[in-house]
Order: sequence, then C-alpha cells, then structure tokens
Amino acid sequence: MLCPEAGARPHMLWFFRLVAAAALVAIALPLTAFAQGASLTVYAAASTKNALDDADAAFTKATGINVVVVYAASSALAESLERGAHADVLISADLKWMDYAADHKLIQPNTQINLLGNRLVLIAAKDSKIDWVDIGKGFDIAKLADRGGIAIAGADVPAGIYAKAALESLGAWAAAKPKLVMAANVLRALALVARNETPVGIVYETDAKIEPLVKIIGIFPDGSHDPIIYPVAATAVTKNPAVTRYLDFLRSPSAKAIFERYGFSYLIKPTS
Repeated sequence: MLCPEAGARPHMLWFFRLVAAAALVAIALPLTAFAQGASLTVYAAASTKNALDDADAAFTKATGINVVVVYAASSALAESLERGAHADVLISADLKWMDYAADHKLIQPNTQINLLGNRLVLIAAKDSKIDWVDIGKGFDIAKLADRGGIAIAGADVPAGIYAKAALESLGAWAAAKPKLVMAANVLRALALVARNETPVGIVYETDAKIEPLVKIIGIFPDGSHDPIIYPVAATAVTKNPAVTRYLDFLRSPSAKAIFERYGFSYLIKPTS
C-alpha cells in the first residue's frame, strides 16, 4: 500500500499532514482526559479528616489526581478491607490496626511509614465551669464528671484504646467505667461534649483544637498510654499508579506543613 503522500502533488501535501495531525490530537484527547480524571481511594482514620482534606486538596492541585476518602474508625476500615472492600491506601490511628492489616495481608508492608503523632486530651464544653485539671496518678475523672457521662471512642477504636490504657494506668478506670458513653469514633465522642450531652470527654488534641464548642482542660501524660502513631501504607490489592505519587506527597514538606498546622507531630524527615 502506498503512503498517502507518494505521488501526491505538492499542493496536496498540506492536506495529508493536517489530517495526520488531527488524528494524533484525537488520539491524545482521551488520554489527557483519563489523566485528568485519575483518582485513588484512601481509607483514613476519622481523626485525620480536617488535616487530610487540606493535604488531599493540595495533592490534587499539584497532580490533577482526585482523592476519594472514606473516614471511619481504624478498626472498621481494616475489617472492611478484610471483607473485600477496595481502597488504595490505608491510614490508621494506631499501630495495632495496621499490624492487623499486615497480619491479614491487607497491606504492602514495605510501603508502611509511621507518619504522624498526636496527644490525648480531656475536654469539656466551651462554657463549662470546669477549669484546667492536672492529670496524674489518682486522677478522679468520675468525680469530675459528677452526675454526667464521660465520652470516649469505643473499646476497639484507637482513641478508645488509648483512653482506657490511660485511665487504667492512672488508677481511674474502675470508677470511670460505669459512666462511659462509648461513641463509634473519636469525632462522635467530641460531638457529645460539644452538644453538652456529657460534661467531659477524652479525644485527640488535634480534634479538640478545631472544635469551637469545646475546650481542652487537661493533657494525659505520654507515659500513661502507648504513643499515638498514625501509620500509612498501600493496600495489598491496589495496582493504582497514583499511589506512589500520593505516598511521596505525604512525605513532602508541603504535607508536613499542613499536618503540623492542625497540631499533628510529623514523625519522619520530609523528602523533596
């Protein structure tokens, strides 16, 4: 078969070249649209929501890759992956549930990084008459709650696990237990206090700082519970090429600045 240009008159060459160029543009357009429509799905601990929303917006602006996030308790996220739900990245609020995911082959262990740190705090409603409390051995949170409840996340949720460990180490668990109001996740525990449904609650510092209807009235000593660490990893099932770019972004100075603005400690050295 002859090339279209073979034997063509000179004044016709421009036509063939124009058709060829148009064909190339037509092929390129769907590829460009695909790149612009690229996305990835992240399963993330509820307590990361505000900071991660900002970080994801910055990532999308820089890359054009959309990030769809499912926020819930780390336990619920890991168990959802185990039941076959699809996500590309898992962000847990503790090492326990990331270890669970690793043990059940739900993540790629070589991609795991321990990204963020947080603190556990005692909160009350903004208009509460309860003042600052020095939390230490002998701390009586049950007395502080008086006739009301103590809002914490559920027993299998990281924030609830940290809270229980802290109260046990301080000798306050037995008295506090009858007054506990368990929430599905830490943000719901925060909301119980914000709505004055319980006089006090135990949540992460980062969540308390962005809720205008509560105030921090005490900080639990670091030694009263395991360090609060947020690990991140790619899931075992993902084949999404955007995951590498996303994990690289979470390690960047830009991400570090966003997370620290929300009160998280950044546990790794950022990379360019």
